[in-house]
Amino acid sequence: MNTAQPAKRIHSFHPPQRTLLGPGPSDIHPRTIAAMGQPVVGYLDPIFVEMMDELKTLLRYAYRTENALTFPGSGPGSVGMETCFVNLVEPGDKVIVCRNGVFGGRMIENVERCGGTPVVVEDAWGEPVDPQKVEDAFKAHPDARILAFIQAETSTGCASDARTLAALAHRFGALSIVDAVTSLGGSELRVDEWGLDAVYSGSQKCLSCTPGLTPLTFSEAALARIKARRHKVQSWFMDLNLVLEYWGNTKRTYHHTAPINGLYALHEALLLLREEGIDNAWTRHQRHHAALKAGLEAIGLRFVVREASRLPQMNAVYIPEGINDLDVRRRLLADFNLEIGAGLGPLAGKVWRFGLMGYSCRAENVMLCLSALGSVLADMGYPVEVGHAEAAAHAVYAAQHAEAARNKHK
Repeated sequence: MNTAQPAKRIHSFHPPQRTLLGPGPSDIHPRTIAAMGQPVVGYLDPIFVEMMDELKTLLRYAYRTENALTFPGSGPGSVGMETCFVNLVEPGDKVIVCRNGVFGGRMIENVERCGGTPVVVEDAWGEPVDPQKVEDAFKAHPDARILAFIQAETSTGCASDARTLAALAHRFGALSIVDAVTSLGGSELRVDEWGLDAVYSGSQKCLSCTPGLTPLTFSEAALARIKARRHKVQSWFMDLNLVLEYWGNTKRTYHHTAPINGLYALHEALLLLREEGIDNAWTRHQRHHAALKAGLEAIGLRFVVREASRLPQMNAVYIPEGINDLDVRRRLLADFNLEIGAGLGPLAGKVWRFGLMGYSCRAENVMLCLSALGSVLADMGYPVEVGHAEAAAHAVYAAQHAEAARNKHK
């Protein structure tokens, strides 16, 4: 006899239209959404295989690389991270890992699970990785085979100098594993010029695609290390020796069922990026960050990261004293359909994270955010002068437009 309580009637799911200004995912361009709705074809269909080759070309453009081994992995950025570690780290390997936020800690966990020995370089949350500490770690551990670090630490909005760190790794005969989950498409990233060896990202941040794909690129040196492994890769799914049989340039063989419609979307998102121009995309993120920064500071909010190391696409600010974190975020979501991010780890309940990523990085979103936040804070008794933040942002935009006009007539 079925004694279960009768379930409520379940209808088709129709989510509300939110404005996503948190740490990811970001808003998705209508063209990318439309691409996801196209008919499914087989993962070995010749027309799909042709699209896969275009995807690799577009990803090379985004990464600024000629690496042959550049492709979108099936899974979120965490799968990209693990793919790099399980393929490049063998039992007994010593890996220098830089931790200045949440995601450096995840790298340490990956090294340990691969049987490697992590040598941890610590920096304060909100501070970039210190190259001198990295150099000292290599001098103390000259047998280290890999340097792993986060270019754009999502938990704080801090950028580290990927070019300098990768050069240090090469100087000591090591390879680099670089987390570019929040930087790809939003901050300057030049894989070949900077000599980065294994880089992973996510589809849902500055590329403004559906979550669930991880752009990956590996240098020839990284690929040679993988092919020279002494031990079998511990993950069957992420073993690049197997994945390459599907994503390689020769005849494809079945490995797994690719997320076909998600790959359609990534193809369109990367095409949009190329149409805009990667340098223009980097500039756009800086431009709207400057306006948001002016507005947040006009409200009286203080940034976690110093300006020289601050990511334009991830803006972490301290919550004013006496203001409840969760109450504000709930009100923004309920009253304005606006999502912002909470703090992580030791910053939980202490900071808000405002994402300006990809298609979310637009002037109308900056102004909505400032207006909505000011309204909610004013209702909670925080001293906010109505319109002050918006005026500060408008002033920045006006100055930018004036400078662009001057440059045009030079």
